[in-house]
Amino acid sequence: MPDFSSIFDQAIKGSVETLQSLEKLKPELARAADLIADYLTEGNGGSAADAAHFATELVVRFAKDRRAYPAICLATDGGLLTAAGNDYGFDEIFARQVAAFGLPGDLLICLTTSGNSKNVRRALEEAKSRELKTIAFLGRDGGSTIGIADVDLLVRSNSTARIQEAHKLLLHVLCEAMESHLNQM
Repeated sequence: MPDFSSIFDQAIKGSVETLQSLEKLKPELARAADLIADYLTEGNGGSAADAAHFATELVVRFAKDRRAYPAICLATDGGLLTAAGNDYGFDEIFARQVAAFGLPGDLLICLTTSGNSKNVRRALEEAKSRELKTIAFLGRDGGSTIGIADVDLLVRSNSTARIQEAHKLLLHVLCEAMESHLNQM
């Protein structure tokens, strides 16, 4: 078994490499920030803990006191998730909620580290059919989900942990950009 020091060093190295690769996402991240700011007062938000965290940042606050913005996480209602999974299949748990809550002009934000989560893909497809705007946080090569959303934020890494770290950073950057943009309005 490798010693702790080499495990830790590899984790830092992998994280730094992944985070440095995010520089390429500036244009897409700017588009995502604009979409969020444009649709925030009418939209729905929504990988489970990160989505819940992001929704919380929008509803409560990130860094500055401001009004609450409407955002929900489609992964937090256990009863709804299990009922939809039992009745319609796990692939439909998010699409069913998009069908219930999504209105034209709303914004759906999805996270999948593989890009191959069928339930996320189905939610994006349902959102498109209902004329929602969409942003997808993806990992690896984007999988089967790449190209469905209006904005893809693809973190090219083969490590789920590094992808999640990068997604969290990108979500926080969007929070900062959104608060800055909305304070100027």
